[in-house]
Amino acid sequence: MLLAGGRSSRLGGAKATLDLAGRPLLAWPLEAMRAVLEEVVVVAKASTPLPALDVETWREPDEPLHPRAGLVHALERADGRAILACAGDLPLVTPALVQRLAEADGGGAPAVVPRAAGRLQPLLARYEPAALDLLAAAPPTEALTATVAALHPRVLEIEDEGAFANVNTPADLEAVAQEIVRRS
Repeated sequence: MLLAGGRSSRLGGAKATLDLAGRPLLAWPLEAMRAVLEEVVVVAKASTPLPALDVETWREPDEPLHPRAGLVHALERADGRAILACAGDLPLVTPALVQRLAEADGGGAPAVVPRAAGRLQPLLARYEPAALDLLAAAPPTEALTATVAALHPRVLEIEDEGAFANVNTPADLEAVAQEIVRRS
């Protein structure tokens, strides 16, 4: 499940459709997810412009403006299944990392969350159905990282912090474009 419901105010809007090395930004993490998972959906606000997609889109309510809203909506729609969430602005996510998260033993925890560069990475994580009530009940202004830490997730230490490079500013977009060229 790709989260594409953000406002992207620092980029001037329409983040999912931004050109990154000749493709929409959203296409990069979508490709990594589709390489591993049988079913991939995009969760976005009704007002979020999206590129042409060949996957299902679940439209979440326009409020609240918080990434937790997309997680809650996806868990509600997932019919009691776990979801593997990935922010639509993580273009350097690899299929290997998606596979590792999908197959990780959660040990009964309501989430499996990577930690890279000393920080939890809740926007590329697996959430079990048991996480739904806890995520939905979190204070509306609480940071997602704090909410997810309170879940007491299974934490996977990840060495490749580059996989979590997100695009929030024009400088981020340029840096990621250069990294894509370097990796080619």
